[in-house]
Amino acid sequence: MESLRFFATAPRGVTDLLASELTELGAISVTDNRAGVEFEGSLETAYRACLWSRLANRILLPLAEFAAADPAALYEGCQAIDWSTHMSATGTLAIDANVANSRITHNHYAALRIKDAIVDQFNAAVGHRPGVDTERPDLRINAYINRDVARIYVDLSGTSLHQRGYRLAAGEAPLKENLAAAILLRAGWPEISRQGGALVDPMCGSGTLVLEAAMMAGDVAPGLRRSHFGLTRWRQHDDVAWQRLIAEACDREAAGAKYIPTLLGFDSDRRVLERARENAERLEIHGISFIYQNLFDFRHDFPDSGLVVTNPPYGKRLLQTGELPRLYSALGQVLRTDFQGWTAAVFTEDQKLGKSIGIRSHKQHTLYNGAITCKLLHFAIEAENFFDDSRLPRRLRAEELSSQSQDFSNRLQKNLKLRQRWAKLEGIECYRVYDADLPDYAAAIDCYGNRSQPGEQWVCIQEYEAPKKIDPDVVKRRTRELRTITQDILDLEESQLFYKSRARQRGENQYEKLTNESRFHVVTEGDCKLRVNFTDYIDTGLFLDHRPVRQLIESKAKGKTFLNLFAYTGAATVHAAIGGAVSSLSIDMSNTYLDWAKRNLQLNRLDESKHRLQRADCLQWLNQDRNKTWDLIFLDPPSFSNSKKMEGLLDIQRDHVQLIERSMKLLAKNGTLYFSTNLRSFKLDKRLATQFELTDISIKSIPEDFKRRANIHFCFEIKHAQM
Repeated sequence: MESLRFFATAPRGVTDLLASELTELGAISVTDNRAGVEFEGSLETAYRACLWSRLANRILLPLAEFAAADPAALYEGCQAIDWSTHMSATGTLAIDANVANSRITHNHYAALRIKDAIVDQFNAAVGHRPGVDTERPDLRINAYINRDVARIYVDLSGTSLHQRGYRLAAGEAPLKENLAAAILLRAGWPEISRQGGALVDPMCGSGTLVLEAAMMAGDVAPGLRRSHFGLTRWRQHDDVAWQRLIAEACDREAAGAKYIPTLLGFDSDRRVLERARENAERLEIHGISFIYQNLFDFRHDFPDSGLVVTNPPYGKRLLQTGELPRLYSALGQVLRTDFQGWTAAVFTEDQKLGKSIGIRSHKQHTLYNGAITCKLLHFAIEAENFFDDSRLPRRLRAEELSSQSQDFSNRLQKNLKLRQRWAKLEGIECYRVYDADLPDYAAAIDCYGNRSQPGEQWVCIQEYEAPKKIDPDVVKRRTRELRTITQDILDLEESQLFYKSRARQRGENQYEKLTNESRFHVVTEGDCKLRVNFTDYIDTGLFLDHRPVRQLIESKAKGKTFLNLFAYTGAATVHAAIGGAVSSLSIDMSNTYLDWAKRNLQLNRLDESKHRLQRADCLQWLNQDRNKTWDLIFLDPPSFSNSKKMEGLLDIQRDHVQLIERSMKLLAKNGTLYFSTNLRSFKLDKRLATQFELTDISIKSIPEDFKRRANIHFCFEIKHAQM
C-alpha cells in the first residue's frame, strides 16, 4: 500500500498521548508538536485513526504547501491543485481557515479566497461549480497559514472526532469526549480496567468520563456511533477498506463486552443524571449505573479497587460563596472514607482547591479545557498520603513573617523575573533562581520544568546548614520564611515544593538515600528528557551547573563514540546520544544510578545496544589495558570518595593527574576529553599542560544562573598534543 503523510490535530497537552495512540494504531514516523501529530501510513491507517482515535480532533491529509504572502498567491496556490480528483462539480464543500503571523490576517477572508480558487477552477473546466455546505459537505478543506506559508488539507474526519454520536445533550459545562479520554489515559484507567478495577465518578454530570471509560474497557471504537465522516464522500474514498474496519470494530466490541467492569456515576442533579442515562442508552453498553447522590451525604458500597475520577463543578459564584472549598473537602472525606487502596484523579480549573481534598497529590498534568489551563491531580488513596505538613517546614501566616524577610521576598521576586525571561529566551526548563544571595537566607532554590507538559513545575529548596552560633529559634523561623515566601511568589502547591537541609557532604554521603518515596518526575533539558528525584537523595540526579558542559558534549557528539566515566544518572550520555553519538559506554559503580541512567535512556527511546551501561569502579577499570579508544570522553569524578565499593580512596586534588593520564590513553588521536570537578579549591597540576593540549573552559562552562559562584566547578578541554 502507498504510504502517505497525515496530520492529526488534538487539544493542547495531549499530543504525546496521541502520538503513542497513533503508533499503536499502526502509524509510522510519528512526531508530535504543539499543534498535533504528524504520521505516515496507508490510507487505511488514516481511516483506522478516524475510527479509533480517542484523542484526535481531526485527521488531515496534506494536499499542498506553498508561499502565500498575499491573497493572490493564496488563490494561485489553490488553483494549482486538481480539485476534480477530490470532489465533483455537483458536490458541496466547506473551508476552515486559520491564519497566524501572516500578512493575510483574517480567517474568513482566507477561506473565501480558497473557495474562489476551487469554484473558479470547476467553472472554467465544466461550466458549473460546487455548492457550499458548512454542516455536512462532500469535502471539508482545512487551511493553515502561518508566517506567509499556506498548508492545504483534506479533512477526513468531516466534523471533530470528539463528537462520538452518543451525546445529544449535556450539562452546563461538559467535558469534550477527547479531553475526558485524555484524563482517563493520564490516570491509568486502561491498566486499572484490565486488572478488573472499577471506576467511580462522584460528580459525573452528564456522564462523559464514565461513558468514555466504558468504551475503553469494552474495546469500543469511539467513532463507531458517528453518523458522518468526511472521508465517505471524498472522491478517493476506499469504501472496501472502510467497511472492513467497521466490521472489525463491531467484532471487537462484541468480544469486549464481557470485560466491562463496574462503572458508577453519581450526581446531585437529577436533570443531568437523566441526560447521562440517555447518553448511555445511545452508547448501548450495559453495566453502567448513574445514581442520585449528594457528595455531602455520600453512602454506597464499592469494590475493593479501582479509579475515582471526577471533574468537580466550577464557577465564580461557587468560589465567592466558599462552596467550592467545602465541596473539595467533602470529596476528600469521601475518598479517605470509602476508597482507601484506590487511585484518584481530580480535574480542576483551580489547583489550589486541591489542598482542600486533604490528600497529597503525587503527580500532576496540565491539560486545557478549551482555552482554560487546568490541572489533573493524581492521588494514591493511602493513609500515609493523607494531608500531612511534616515534609515541609510549617507555613507562616502573613503576620508571622519578620520585617527582615521582606529583603528575601524582594530579592526572590527580582531574581525570578530576570531568570524566567532568560530561561524562556534560552529554552531552559531547569535552572537556579536563588543562590544564597542573602547570608541570612542561605539556600539554593531551583526550578524544574517539563516542556512536554506546559505548566508543570517543581521547586526544590536546599537550605545550607546554619552556623552553630545562630539561635536555633531564629534558624527555624528563617526556614519557615524561606518556604512560605517561595511558595507564595512562585504560586506553588504543596506537591510542587520540596525542601532539604543541606550540610557539607564528603565522599559517598552526598549519594546516601534520605527516604524511600521513589517518586520521580520527568524534566526536559534541551531535546533530552531526564528523570529527577526531589526526596530520596541530597542531589536530584541532575547537576544544573553542568548544563553548558552537557550541551557542549551534545554539540560535539555527532558521528562519534562517547565514554562517560563516573556516569552518575547518565544525563551526559543522553545528551551525547541525542547529539548523534554512534555509540557510548557509561561506567559507574552504583547499581542505583546505572538503573536511573537506563531509565533515562529508555525515556528518550535510545538504543541500549549502542549506548551501553557498565557497573565498575572507574579507578580499577582505568587501570586495565584496553585496545579500544573513544572520540569523546567526559570525566567527572567526585571530589573525594572513601566508598567501600571503590579500590582505595579518591582525592581529586591528589589523584587528578593520574586519572586524566589514564583516561587520555583511551582517547582517540583527534578526540576531546572534558574533565570537570566541583572541588572549590582545585588547582590543576601544571605538568599536564606539558603533555597535552589543554584549555581551561571553566568560565564559559558556568551557566548564567550560577554566576554568583564562579568556582562552583572547574572544567578543562583536553586533547592530544599535535606533533
